Amino acid sequence: MQTVKTTLREAPDNVYARQIAFVAAFLLPASKLLEVPSLLAKYAKGDLLVPAFLHFLLQGGLLFALLYALSKSEVSLYERLQRTFGKWCKVFYALYAVYFLFAAILPLLDLEKFTYAAFSDTEPTFFNFAFFFLLSGFICSKRIKAVGRSGDLCLFLFLFPFLAIIGMSLVETDFSHLLPFFGTEFKDTMYALKYTTPHFSDVVLLLPLFLHYKHEKGDTAKIMSGYGVGAGLSLLFLAVFFGIYSTIAQREHYAFSKIAQYFPALSVVGRVDLIFIYLLSVVLLFFTALPLQYATDLCVKTFPTLKRTLVALILNVGLFIFVLYCNKYYDFFYSLISGKLPFVFWLVADLLPFFLIFLPKVNAKQKER
Repeated sequence: MQTVKTTLREAPDNVYARQIAFVAAFLLPASKLLEVPSLLAKYAKGDLLVPAFLHFLLQGGLLFALLYALSKSEVSLYERLQRTFGKWCKVFYALYAVYFLFAAILPLLDLEKFTYAAFSDTEPTFFNFAFFFLLSGFICSKRIKAVGRSGDLCLFLFLFPFLAIIGMSLVETDFSHLLPFFGTEFKDTMYALKYTTPHFSDVVLLLPLFLHYKHEKGDTAKIMSGYGVGAGLSLLFLAVFFGIYSTIAQREHYAFSKIAQYFPALSVVGRVDLIFIYLLSVVLLFFTALPLQYATDLCVKTFPTLKRTLVALILNVGLFIFVLYCNKYYDFFYSLISGKLPFVFWLVADLLPFFLIFLPKVNAKQKER
């Protein structure tokens, strides 16, 4: 009986296949447009598309397997977890709440440095980045269905400015810089794959949405198509980026804010590309707040007596203090998380969701009981 009550309480948080597809296509790629291109160019050089493609192939396979398992059950993943583990589900929720806080460190530090570099004409103060945590606190106070709505919104916020920036960049792009294919040593390609793992753990960022999603006929094709679109756009961006910067690409940080700056018409009409950069920056804000919103929601699931707004406040104030005092150790955190702790992402973001595939199936008759 308790399970039924819990399920009914969570019903208003339902998300739909269209929204998950839009999150995969237009929100998740935002994480690949900032530091990932320079990192891949540093380690994989002209073969930067190879490790990125391998990441997408592995994540796409995991996503398909998870969707296939969901299609074989008549209830949501949330209900299957509740029926299988009962109160022990809270251990699962607490683990992922901690994971999402851990996974938010690099995006937060990246966004802070990008904000200061791209939008501060004068010496920035320590509190310039505080605006993000005001926005993040508001987002975290909302329920999971708000993520689905942000996916709908990102269709417009991401696609038009992205295509505009790519269009302006193609004038100066020389795709021959990507030749010869497979010209990088295999060990360098594998190191690039390992070092960029935190930026390509995509399926785990869809997992909380699956807790509030009931699979219907045709949904697998929709969601896989959305993920394919996001992967294709990311690979296109990487190709254009390296086609412009070639051997100096590893030094060009904050990639999406730079690739259109050589468009000839800008010398006449001014930096109109900044309009598109600002729009993509809004998507980047949504993406950076995404794991924080998940952490808040999972914390409330673990401790139902807690108020969501209180958790959001404590979480964002704590992270603001962390960023304020730890941004000077940016290189240390990058080296630690990407270089020494990628196994955390392999285990929690990839392997554990794979085991969810084997949860016992629940049919309609079992649900009624």
